[in-house]
Amino acid sequence: MTDETTWLTVIFLLVALLYASVGQAGATGYLAAMGLFQLAPSTMKTTALSLNLLVAAIGTYQFWRSGLLSWRTFYPFGVLGIPFSLVGGAVQMPAHAYYPVVGVILLLSAAQVVRSAITTNKDTDLTPAEPPFIPALLTGAVIGFISGTTGTGGGVFLAPAILSMNWVSVRRTAAVTAAYNLLNSAAALIGAYGILGSLPPALPVWLVAVGVGGTIGSFIGSRYLPESALRYILAAILLASGIKLVLS
Repeated sequence: MTDETTWLTVIFLLVALLYASVGQAGATGYLAAMGLFQLAPSTMKTTALSLNLLVAAIGTYQFWRSGLLSWRTFYPFGVLGIPFSLVGGAVQMPAHAYYPVVGVILLLSAAQVVRSAITTNKDTDLTPAEPPFIPALLTGAVIGFISGTTGTGGGVFLAPAILSMNWVSVRRTAAVTAAYNLLNSAAALIGAYGILGSLPPALPVWLVAVGVGGTIGSFIGSRYLPESALRYILAAILLASGIKLVLS
């Protein structure tokens, strides 16, 4: 393996571990890492979606087994989110626009992660079990298109949106975002079929890395690590990488 592949393998494993610890799949983290190595936009997009798909699948399965994922809680976000992600996946931005746009996305993600860390100690027992249908429908559509266009799974935007509106509890929010990341990443990959030839040869190695990281992160994050501290760490990573991409 080249030095670049080796470094990205290690970084991807750590990113998956950290994100999975807080119920996310890691697309923005993978984009941030690849941005540091200045990979081509088409490679960044398809790789991030592929890695995100695997980690989201692991998280969705675990939440489903624990009984936290219900169809009524998820489907209002997915009804329009999935097709809009499919459309967004087919939109290809030129490199000079892609880097600053993704950079801004990362900066916004950092702000939202900090916000969710600040509010993470709220009492979630009094939150409703189901989100309002129409607002959830529109939220899913907007985030779906943005996530499909940029190659992010959308969970890093969806979770703060749900929590800020107090639509469902924190634990159920994590379950919803995991399922949303899974289906939207799959839809965006289908939409990006025209650039699937940009998948890098190292992708199988990176998939193994994020699979290991995502599994470990899901385990230790739910039992031992303080969630607010992990969110601040993720915010710092997103902030640094977002600034670099915006200034590229």
